[in-house]
Amino acid sequence: MTHSIHISNISKQYAASGVQALKDISFDVGEGELFGIIGPDGAGKTTLFRIVATLILADAGEVTLCGYDVQKSYKAIRNIIGYMPGRFSLYQDLTVEENIRFFATIFNTTLEENYHLIKDIYVQLEPFKNRRAGKLSGGMKQKLALCCALVHEPQVLLLDEPTTGVDPVSRKEFWDMLDVFKRKGITILVSTPYMDEAARCDRIALMQQGKILDIDTYTGILQRHARPLLAIRSSSMYRLLLDLRQYDNCASCYSFGSVHHVLLKTHSTEHIAALTRYLVDKGHQNITVEDIHPDIEDVFIDLMSNVA
Repeated sequence: MTHSIHISNISKQYAASGVQALKDISFDVGEGELFGIIGPDGAGKTTLFRIVATLILADAGEVTLCGYDVQKSYKAIRNIIGYMPGRFSLYQDLTVEENIRFFATIFNTTLEENYHLIKDIYVQLEPFKNRRAGKLSGGMKQKLALCCALVHEPQVLLLDEPTTGVDPVSRKEFWDMLDVFKRKGITILVSTPYMDEAARCDRIALMQQGKILDIDTYTGILQRHARPLLAIRSSSMYRLLLDLRQYDNCASCYSFGSVHHVLLKTHSTEHIAALTRYLVDKGHQNITVEDIHPDIEDVFIDLMSNVA
């Protein structure tokens, strides 16, 4: 596979705060691939995107986009990427159409010339083309920012948490659009704190505290790391959480929606029966214990526990 993005041994520390934002990060993104960086706030995603987008320099390592080095050829890279930062950064006093035409002009093109690239998005924005960007809803701001990132026909799209703070319907629509752009051959690097969006990517990297925990397809990571898991509830959920964490055979326990997820050190039907007896002896009532299949959130939490 031809690589559009090559990242090798990238590290970054912020001198003012002393925070080590990235720790020896390495991965490749194939041409036309939709690659997701999945991790919570503070994982280092934005720092990584700013380095790839040529906005800041890494302390060590190298990054190339389509063969261009981010330090030596940053001007060439800025012409072939479309970048959406995590925070809405368009001109809020300009209208929708003025913003798009402004960004087209920067790249020596026009809205009309590349209309075919953004048509599916722009038709949703067109009724509001004379509205100032600052007056748009979150979902519409997201679509406008994507139009501005695409209007010069980039080879690579860099999208830093593009769906944060956006309603679920707009989130789904956004990922449907990314599928369309991927089919057109555009390489997409996208970050998100939402684990459910991981399944929409060709491959994902799980990231925490500046480190890559694992890289694979969504299914591949689940198959490699998923361990037997229990979903447990009782009449007193807070006391249940405390008692489960005190149980000798409990490797980890955390709240997950309306239940607690428990990973046992050793797992069998006998161990489940022993755990149930333990909870009864602790005075719990209306106890339910179910074997469940771990999801990507469970795998991520398990991997996080091993981060030094």
